[in-house]
Amino acid sequence: MSSTFILGGARSGKSRHGQALIEAQPGRLAYIATGEALDDEMEARIARHREERGPRWSTIEAPYDLVGAIARAAAEADAVLVDCLTLWLSNLMLADVPLPPQFEALCHAIADCPVPLALVANEVGLGLVPETRLGRAFRDEAGRLNQQVAAVAESVVFVAAGLPLRLK
Repeated sequence: MSSTFILGGARSGKSRHGQALIEAQPGRLAYIATGEALDDEMEARIARHREERGPRWSTIEAPYDLVGAIARAAAEADAVLVDCLTLWLSNLMLADVPLPPQFEALCHAIADCPVPLALVANEVGLGLVPETRLGRAFRDEAGRLNQQVAAVAESVVFVAAGLPLRLK
């Protein structure tokens, strides 16, 4: 099936673009959320997004086991949206999980997904060099992850100011 990787900066419109791509598909839709509600603001944001998505959508919380979540979602839904890979990476790094096997497993899950799949990620490498070691490591790993996902995805879209630019 088709896979689309959507990159962009903060508030660029990438999540909205991914949601529109998946909502254009018929049938049941699955949203895989990698973020966690660790404070009141994030809880409110998550609740608002769930309400905006509507009844066609089911939500799977997957802060760590993204590969398993993609398999479960593809078995239950006709199209899947993952939002976002950058939060997933952050979760893995803070939990000190080895990244290369996770990246490889994700790429296999993308290639093997039997339903349309859209994955959203931040492009963090366009800004200033982070001041901290952790910030630089995160930027570097995000770049590696984005390159690997872009290589396996059937299409890649960069979103800036709400405007999608097809890269692949």
